Amino acid sequence: MRIAIDIDSTLHHYWNLLSEAAIRRFGIDLPYEEQLDWGITRLRPDQLHLCIQETHLDAAILDSEPYPDAVATVTRWRAAGHFIHITSHRDAHTLDATARWLERIGLPYDDLHISHDKISRCLQLGIELLVDDSPENLADAIGHGMVVATISHPWNRELCEEEDVICASDWRELNDLLDPLLRGPANV
Repeated sequence: MRIAIDIDSTLHHYWNLLSEAAIRRFGIDLPYEEQLDWGITRLRPDQLHLCIQETHLDAAILDSEPYPDAVATVTRWRAAGHFIHITSHRDAHTLDATARWLERIGLPYDDLHISHDKISRCLQLGIELLVDDSPENLADAIGHGMVVATISHPWNRELCEEEDVICASDWRELNDLLDPLLRGPANV
């Protein structure tokens, strides 16, 4: 199977980094449990952009720690013959640091793409399964016939309840839920 996997809030906990940047820069708290939709309204767009830029500096990227079981799960998938595409909405200048981070944590992959249009790249690659946290990306991928899965967050729980989305509380559960789908031939 051809699998695309997001990075921020999918391979590692990103919200704490963003929230810390918002507090440090603007004194604005972004409580994780209160982020019930994809829009971050407590920050103006320019403030949000600055916080995202800060969290995507090389040092911040390289210091991130993956969620428990994320690397082991992806490693098993790739060892089973599945194509692994790592994708992120990060700006293009983060590509090198992102690749170094993936190497540091030992996460194997076949393709890495940094773009603000994930779904187009997924379609180009014939992706069959998207693992992402964004409700917009998940809904768009469903519309294009992809199977979608996510780690549950406050901002995507509503989609998990309403749509055909495989939702898990962590990577161990995600692996268990996806196992029946991925147990067949890899078809790369």
